[in-house]
Amino acid sequence: MNEQEGEPAPAPVGYGLDVEGFIQGLEQLLNSNPAGYSIGLNQNGSTIASATGGLAKWPQDGSEAWTLDTRMFVASLNKIVTAIAMTRLLGEAGISPDTPIIGYLPAYWVKGNNVGDITIASLLNHTSGLAFNDMSGRMDFPFMKEQIALGIETANLGTYQYQDVNYGLCRVLLATINGNVPPSLLVWPTNLNDKSSFNDNLWDSSTISAYASYVASEVFAPSGVSGPDFTHDPADALAYNFPVTGHGWNSGDQTEQAAFHMSVNELLKVMGTFRRGDTIVSPVQAQLMLDNGFGLNSPLTNPPTPAGPYYVKLGGLHDNEGHEEQCLAFFLPLNMELVVLVNSPIKGETIGNGPTGDLLYQEVSAAYRNSIVNA
Repeated sequence: MNEQEGEPAPAPVGYGLDVEGFIQGLEQLLNSNPAGYSIGLNQNGSTIASATGGLAKWPQDGSEAWTLDTRMFVASLNKIVTAIAMTRLLGEAGISPDTPIIGYLPAYWVKGNNVGDITIASLLNHTSGLAFNDMSGRMDFPFMKEQIALGIETANLGTYQYQDVNYGLCRVLLATINGNVPPSLLVWPTNLNDKSSFNDNLWDSSTISAYASYVASEVFAPSGVSGPDFTHDPADALAYNFPVTGHGWNSGDQTEQAAFHMSVNELLKVMGTFRRGDTIVSPVQAQLMLDNGFGLNSPLTNPPTPAGPYYVKLGGLHDNEGHEEQCLAFFLPLNMELVVLVNSPIKGETIGNGPTGDLLYQEVSAAYRNSIVNA
């Protein structure tokens, strides 16, 4: 990997992927183990293998088969979308990811200790130190405002800890950097007692709207994607427990999180266009984003394989009754991308025992490694 220039190196000579064996391995893992699934594997922007099984909605909820176009709430895979949008915007604006965020935050927010040391990059790679050891997973506007006011312990600056609040703040920064909402925006209505709440609500709705508009025009449209939104539409997959009992769970409207429901095909189109299309960002910019771990899971960002490193993002959401939706996105060697959507726990998975999607990741990663062959 030429990390200085961000140019992807070709896969080592002599290695390839047993595509048929890989997909068969995933089918063996997922057939009869979760409620249902959808898998797509693309190379150079075209689907070279896919598989679906089980049901997106079981008979008690109307019976709906999985397809590559079935949408599900893709949870933290949205971080890939946000990172792509931020990479494009920063490139257009000529702003380095190492730029401090403080000048792009709402001016009326209280800034706590060390907030001036937080950079855009530290949000994108989860080293900001914000909300350190807070396990709530919150990223709503009041929580972001609260964490900026609380500030950061010096010892936590630059320390990796996965926190959703980092990407909530990216949504705010996208709106201010792009000029949709000036940092100085402040309205003091004379007929309201709670002026702070009024401004919070104004900022929240304005930045969500700006984020959705930018992603639609600058990320989805160049990828040939239209229609993903923050709401759970009637055709979207439901989450189940496993073995399946009772009705599925609708994880609901995710507007407060500015997080999309998407399909395998939609995610693959975005990933491929971002990586090679030269219409969202250049391939060099795309590779630098991957190498920097923006939008990805660290330390899972780029584990070595004989065919070269891959880059991965896990996502998922569950309730307290065992219903779960989980997903994976891989940027693989050989110009391949893989997306897996699953709408329940898988074989023997205990919800809450590790990150959502962790067991699924381990199994899919092992299947991939076992399918690397001598060319």
